[in-house]
Amino acid sequence: MLYGKTIVVGITGGIAAYKAATLCSKLKQAGAHVHVIMTKSATEFITELTLQTLTRNLVYTDTFDERDASVVSHIDLADKADLFVIAPATANIIAKMTYGLADDMLSTTLLATTAPIMVAPAMNVHMYAHPTVQHNMKMLIERGIMMIEPDEGMLACGYTGKGRLAEPEYIVAQIEAFFAQGGENTHLGQAMPAFPIETMQSSQLRGKSVMVTAGGTVERIDPVRYITNDSSGKMGFAIAAAARDMGAKVTLIAGQTQVEPPAGVEVIHVESTQDMYDAVMSRYEGVDIIVKAAAVSDYRPAVRAEQKIKKHSDRMTIELVKNPDILQELGEKKKGQLLIGFAAETHDVAQFAQDKLRRKNCDLLVANDVSRDDAGFGSNNNEVQIYDAQGLVESISLSSKNVIAARIMEIASERLLLEVDELE
Repeated sequence: MLYGKTIVVGITGGIAAYKAATLCSKLKQAGAHVHVIMTKSATEFITELTLQTLTRNLVYTDTFDERDASVVSHIDLADKADLFVIAPATANIIAKMTYGLADDMLSTTLLATTAPIMVAPAMNVHMYAHPTVQHNMKMLIERGIMMIEPDEGMLACGYTGKGRLAEPEYIVAQIEAFFAQGGENTHLGQAMPAFPIETMQSSQLRGKSVMVTAGGTVERIDPVRYITNDSSGKMGFAIAAAARDMGAKVTLIAGQTQVEPPAGVEVIHVESTQDMYDAVMSRYEGVDIIVKAAAVSDYRPAVRAEQKIKKHSDRMTIELVKNPDILQELGEKKKGQLLIGFAAETHDVAQFAQDKLRRKNCDLLVANDVSRDDAGFGSNNNEVQIYDAQGLVESISLSSKNVIAARIMEIASERLLLEVDELE
């Protein structure tokens, strides 16, 4: 999708500027012609030489630094671009774009281009939520500029919340989706093709309700000790965000997690597997898609001590009893819902995944190998295989969980649409 495309990447002065190196590298690897414009502040975080080496093109920082007498640099770049991508985009550049300021190379070129523009904000959580910034982004969206929602989590400033630059892999996926739908044939101010980013929501799941479970469950032994697992909740949260971005009404049932849940969804916090079971079963009937991404405990202590257990001997035996099997019961009770399960395995992934799909009566089963160090529990990335009753549907190589989540929900949407067509 990106081969031969000319993409101008604008980099502004935020700590996330270092991620722009990965973004440029991935775009270059995909066959795009990449040109970089940096603000003066951006050069405080990453060097021109780094970006020049990665893109094999000169990097521009000064409007008056004309390197080719046959062209005016900012007009030349503005004209040749198939797409402008601003990543990271600070509150400052967003304000300049809103009000048409042109006081440096980047803002001047942006004002001169008619190419589509994609903006990936990155800033402190309070700056991002500030009414002025939200107003400016809304105005840009109304003009046809695409916004890629920032991620949530720990920020460089020490705060936790929304404001972290979306992962480069996710941004690349959005760029690919843009070109896949003929976006380069549009111009600034025209309607852009819909694809799953928050501020340019697609309508694939509009009018549908999606329930997602995420995170690990906690089975208490006593008031201070418990049994749990390494699930961070990142995959489930990414799926909830992807479903929201496709227009669905999302209910997120979250156990123990390591990150903040996405905005714009109903969040129900639970602790134990029984808590999650109760929350799911009381809501599943009115849902169109159920994604069971939580890593629930199969067993719980038979007896939960009311007070902290004291050490009395070298050994202690804890009797465990089986927890309710949420996925299996959903498979038995479903009435037209699309049921998606997950299988976290350490070996024989395909075999165990397909067996679980059959036993639990899932429509789709997403499997991954959690023994890997570079994917799975706690990681921002994953590598999965998606199965249905006929076998492998799709294998997704190592990608960010946001990218994988978007693809899972696209497949789910396609399955729902197919079911509707068959009924008609």
